[in-house]
Amino acid sequence: MNNNIEQLQKEYQEVPIPEELDMIVSRSIQQSLKGNRNKRTKYKWFASAGTAALIFLIAINASTSVANALSSIPGVDRIIKVLTFREYIVEEPNYDANIKIPAITNMDNKALELGLNNKYLSENKALYDKFQAEMNDLKKQGGGHLGLDTDYEVKTDNERIFSIGRYVVETVGSSSMEVTFDTIDKKNQILITLPMLFKDNQYIERISDNIKEQMKAQMKADPDKVYWLSETDDDVPPTEEFKTIAEDQSFYINSDDKLVIVFNKYDVAPGYMGSVEFVIPTEAIAGDLVSDKYIQ
Repeated sequence: MNNNIEQLQKEYQEVPIPEELDMIVSRSIQQSLKGNRNKRTKYKWFASAGTAALIFLIAINASTSVANALSSIPGVDRIIKVLTFREYIVEEPNYDANIKIPAITNMDNKALELGLNNKYLSENKALYDKFQAEMNDLKKQGGGHLGLDTDYEVKTDNERIFSIGRYVVETVGSSSMEVTFDTIDKKNQILITLPMLFKDNQYIERISDNIKEQMKAQMKADPDKVYWLSETDDDVPPTEEFKTIAEDQSFYINSDDKLVIVFNKYDVAPGYMGSVEFVIPTEAIAGDLVSDKYIQ
């Protein structure tokens, strides 16, 4: 196995950096995000880590010998799908950061694969840069406490669906938690969005009503659970009250083929509740679904 790893490292180091790297990445992102023309998010490929990552992904997918070397390593079938190829760590008194950047590999749709991986790189590099800037500012002001932790988790991986969740926890006095998900149709090699699952935007009201019912049922069963609903608490500020999900609300499809709606910490409940999830019963949205291909 050591020989295989050495061969992998050798081939990785020998892969030439393509001169047209920026053009390749830009084109890949445009293709992977085609159809969502209203959102013109510009991603910048950061030089050292981005180039190394792209080369590594190209090497895995293009080199037969590299693929053979990887396949001989126990458990590598899981690694090929998603791996940590970059990790930023800061360990100083009062300042801690652990940033893990995922990479998706082995997709037939290379445009989508590169677009997603570039997004993960760009977002995490931005978080790292922000942490460094805030840490330096605090030091100049006499010190403080600062923490940042990012990670990812494969939520679903079956014949049809691959869903990866990414988590960002920032601590400055109190902590905040943000979660985002990417759900991929493995057979058609496309990124699934929430609106594309439904015939029209009626799903927003339908899902929101179901979540409110679940919130009330949970609070009735467990007094330690609190959600911001004016129907159950007159003291809920109007700005915090949960009224409806967003059109592009964070979601994933679980291994039981159910739609799961996800809220960030503080979105719909006090901070101690953390990030909360609601599994939506399929019968509550069956009439609004385009088909039962994903949600059953």
